[in-house]
This record gives sequence, C-alpha cells and structure tokens, in this order.
Amino acid sequence: MDNFLFGLLKDVPKSRVYRMLRTGEVRINGRRARPETRLAAADLVRIPPVHVAGRAAQSPDGASMPVAVLHEDEGLLVIDKPGGMAVHGGSGIRLGVIELLRRQRPECVYLELVHRLDRDTSGCLMIAKKPSILRRLHQQLRTGQIKKRYVALVRGAWRGGARTVRAPLLKNILAGGERRVSVSRSGKESVSHFAPLEVYPQASLMEVWLETGRTHQIRVHAAHVGHPIAGDEKYGDAGFNRAMKKHGLRRLFLHAEQLHLPSPEPEAAPWVFQAPLPAALNSVLDELKTGVQF
Repeated sequence: MDNFLFGLLKDVPKSRVYRMLRTGEVRINGRRARPETRLAAADLVRIPPVHVAGRAAQSPDGASMPVAVLHEDEGLLVIDKPGGMAVHGGSGIRLGVIELLRRQRPECVYLELVHRLDRDTSGCLMIAKKPSILRRLHQQLRTGQIKKRYVALVRGAWRGGARTVRAPLLKNILAGGERRVSVSRSGKESVSHFAPLEVYPQASLMEVWLETGRTHQIRVHAAHVGHPIAGDEKYGDAGFNRAMKKHGLRRLFLHAEQLHLPSPEPEAAPWVFQAPLPAALNSVLDELKTGVQF
C-alpha cells in the first residue's frame, strides 16, 4: 500500500503518506489500510484530499492566497481555507477569501459563500458558483442535512466520553466593532457534540459535530464546559496558550475537517469532503504523542 501511494502522490512527503495510513485516512474496500497491506485487482481504494498548493490569487496590494481545491464542479467549489484568513472583507480587513477568489477566477460570473468559518479556523469552505446551488445548500443547512465535523485541541484531560453541549448563545457587538459571544438564556439555541479522539495529561484532541452554526459556537461551548480551545485569545486560557506556544502553536487549534452533504444525484451516496489537518497542527500533536510535557 505504501509503495502504491508513493507512486500516486509523488509530490507529497513520505511522512504525510505514513500519517494518512496511521490515522486511518486511507481505506481499502471500506477497511483501514496499513503500509504493508497488499493490493489486489478490483480493490476500491479511498484516499483523502491531500493539501497541496494551488494557484495563487494576486491582488493589486500584493495579497495572495494559495488555494487547495478539495472539490469543484460546475456549481460548487470546496476549498481548504488557510487559518488566519477571513472569509470576506470588512471590520478592518480589506480582502477575504471570497474577494481573492473572485479576482483569481474572473471567468466565474458568480461566486458566493455558502457558509462561514472564523478567521483563525482552517478547513472545508463551500463556495457556490450558481444561485440555484446556493439556495439548495442553504436549504440543506437549515434542515440539518449538511453535517460539519471539526477537530480541536482543548485544555485539560477530557473525562466521561462523548458529551452534547446545549447552551444558548447571545452575540454582542462591542464599541470597537468586535464581536463577542456569551452563553445566555436570551440567546439562540446552540448545540455542539463533543467526543474525545486522544487524551493527553494536560490537553485533549476532540472531534466536534455541529447541530447549529452560531458565531464562535465551538469556541464558546468548549470554554463553557471548562475546556477552552488551545490558541483561543478571545475565549481561551492565557496560561494554557502561552504553554502551547512553546511547543509551536501559533494559531487557534480548530480545523473544519469534514463536510457531509447529500449528493445531487438521486439514490447516490452522500458526498464527503475532507481537509487534512495542517502540518503546523500535526507537529503539535506529534510532540504530545511523544510525551513532551508543558
């Protein structure tokens, strides 16, 4: 299996290929593949999208964005948004992802965000290329047909297995225009499902499935249950963040890893788009796995 992947993914580092195998991202006939697994004729191999630099959108003021395209057809574009880049301009940000994509792709007469990600969150982002596609996807979001899976590193050793957080959220705009979200009885219904993937002595790697999509929902819910996200300067723990910086964390450890949505083809299997965890975040996990304490 490893030799097959090396030949297929020539520009991908071997360390990344082995990580894909180790974490179960590669499947043969629906089952987890190992490096030594032998392939046979007619085997069905599933390989996740691999983060490689694509075209760069160049703006007059020098801003650019390498685009990793996870999926594209005549109506839908799915990209792996880099952490640290806003999805749209405003609030002191001149250019966001959507503005840069429009400059990069002048041949596209229509490009609109289907949903949003926080500026510091990386991962799967959908852009509609037709108004009809935007309407369909918005309807699917409203009715819960589109599922979003995130990966987050939080403070402390998570106990008790999977947990659903139901806490209404209220959004406030401060005097300087900053958005601040808090748990409040007068807020909107908000539901997040947390489950541990790996638990370390002082931090836990979590998967989070969203039932609602409020502003800063995962960050506020994580802090609400006593496990703020690493690198969160707004809702997080300053001491924990300083400790994580010593181990290479330079951003919010929150990544939109997967999108599950209905296929437009009747009776077809749902679409699943996946953005691999960025190398900078994987390196932090590698230190935790080797027992480095902070």
